[in-house]
Amino acid sequence: MFSMHRTKRAGLTLVELLVVIAVIAILIGILLPAVQSAREAARRLQCFNNLKQLGLALSSYETAYSAHPPSMVLSGVGTSPNWVGGWGINARILPFLEQDAVYNTINLYLSLDSPANATAPATVVSSFLCPSDPGAATSVDPVAGTTGVTSYGWSMGDWFVWPGFYYYRSSNSAAFGPNRSRRVAEFRDGLDKTVLASEVTSRQTRRYDCGGLSMVTSPTSVPPPSMPPGDLPEFGPTSSCQEDSLGHTSWAHGGVDQSGMTTAWPPNKTITANMTPAGTVLNINLMTTVNLDLIGIREVTGGPTFAAVTSRSNHPDGVNVLFGDASVHFLRSGLNGTVWRALATVSGSEILSADDY
Repeated sequence: MFSMHRTKRAGLTLVELLVVIAVIAILIGILLPAVQSAREAARRLQCFNNLKQLGLALSSYETAYSAHPPSMVLSGVGTSPNWVGGWGINARILPFLEQDAVYNTINLYLSLDSPANATAPATVVSSFLCPSDPGAATSVDPVAGTTGVTSYGWSMGDWFVWPGFYYYRSSNSAAFGPNRSRRVAEFRDGLDKTVLASEVTSRQTRRYDCGGLSMVTSPTSVPPPSMPPGDLPEFGPTSSCQEDSLGHTSWAHGGVDQSGMTTAWPPNKTITANMTPAGTVLNINLMTTVNLDLIGIREVTGGPTFAAVTSRSNHPDGVNVLFGDASVHFLRSGLNGTVWRALATVSGSEILSADDY
């Protein structure tokens, strides 16, 4: 009779177990950034495609109406509005984004805040949302109620956005503005060299209705893009400006602070500002680096409107930008401010090459 000896298999020792755990942790540490990078690349591609669709929709609108849409329509005398439509470019191109159902709820002859027009502004339209833009797709405004946010802003000037109702004063140099529908023939710099829109971030902190900006008062004399934002008194402890985080929270609204952007500063420019809360003793200086937009007087209050509404994104290193030929390019955050402004003019006669941006 043969005896059978069963060999016992030893389990992992504590040291071996710790080694296995360490190896797994290292592998996770290596793989996780790669997974996150791949996910961000996919989100950036979706954002790219959104802007591409906006460009094609705008081109279809221009074909249908022989001009580009105004940023908003309003009427008045001097700096006093008597009627504000409020509807922006996004609302007008909805039929060309296969959003007929939303568009059919809009009465453009009634103002944006009319009860009869309550449905569309509260609707979430995926084409206006970058997947890298965090937060909910809607916001709640104390006055407007629930609104769908936006991640894209149409180009509305350098600092100068709108002169008010002084018809004899010049319009801005960009593609869009209030009561203005530019024809393709006006884009003398070439559609492929003209910025139409760029990324912005929803729920943007803004200072607005300051009664005007102390250093920006003339369309022909605006600060250079190299000027440190902190040089503006409005970025110091001021009580004249309103402040909240409701910028770019209404895709339907045509204001520069809602569905627009300007080229006052290059993409992703951060601002050093005094963020002392309202009501705090002003000798407490809470200077900090923030993303902050500045609108001296909004269009809906009569203008004249000068604004620094900066193109921003949550993508690393830059922003997606839509050009007039419906092409989309990723421009770096370190882009030269003078080049950025030149790209946004429709007929500035600047000579630029692709190497410049």
